[in-house]
Amino acid sequence: MPPTPETVEVEFIAPRHLAGGGDPAWITVPLHRACGWSYGHDPLMPRVILSSPDQKALLRLEPAPGSQWWTLHHTPERGRPAWYASFGARTPVEIIAGFTDALTDPASTAAVADPYEPLHQANWTSISTGAPGLVSPDGKAMLQRIDDEGAWFATAALGESRPLWQARFGDHTPARLIAAFTAALADPHPVPRTGSPYSLPTRNPGLVTSTVREVPAVQVASALEERVHALAARRADPPASPSALRRPPTRNGRTR
Repeated sequence: MPPTPETVEVEFIAPRHLAGGGDPAWITVPLHRACGWSYGHDPLMPRVILSSPDQKALLRLEPAPGSQWWTLHHTPERGRPAWYASFGARTPVEIIAGFTDALTDPASTAAVADPYEPLHQANWTSISTGAPGLVSPDGKAMLQRIDDEGAWFATAALGESRPLWQARFGDHTPARLIAAFTAALADPHPVPRTGSPYSLPTRNPGLVTSTVREVPAVQVASALEERVHALAARRADPPASPSALRRPPTRNGRTR
């Protein structure tokens, strides 16, 4: 019999807003390798700073107790003032990636989208008190807006005294990017987690569904690489036109 391939124990968690942060490389590596974002090297600081090719956006990942670990600032553009987005340490990287993937998509349009729409489709309901917004079916995640023109806040918590993470979007953050974030937030598919079981915010079976599987190690190792290739493909040049490959006509219209 052929040898059994090496496997890794992977835990798949749903709902994803209670899955914990995950591996930051899920965001930083594709931004650099697939989307052309550059980075500075500072070996004495536990942080990552990435800047977009056009130098209009700057993403900072800086572990700091009591503050947002991920912060993205965007410079003003014609018709839109400067804006920002930030994410807490335990914001699942798959949800943040919904935002950054939309930001870096060359095919993305400036059309306004409704950030509430993906949540309505996932059966989120209106918040009964406080700022207007929607709450997830399990009651552990919310999306709120201060007023019609104000900032947006997405929050996950296990109770009033146990906040997990918060995502914040400034007044002028493009609505289509927030909608991409909420679509990732509402995605029902579980997310994979490996490593210490203590990295998960909760194992309460009444709150999360956890499924442990033995996954081939090569599959786990290749997941990020496949993501990089998929995002890079968005920027690839279209194939040459068939007309460009035609044989040129013979001289004087004669053949031999």
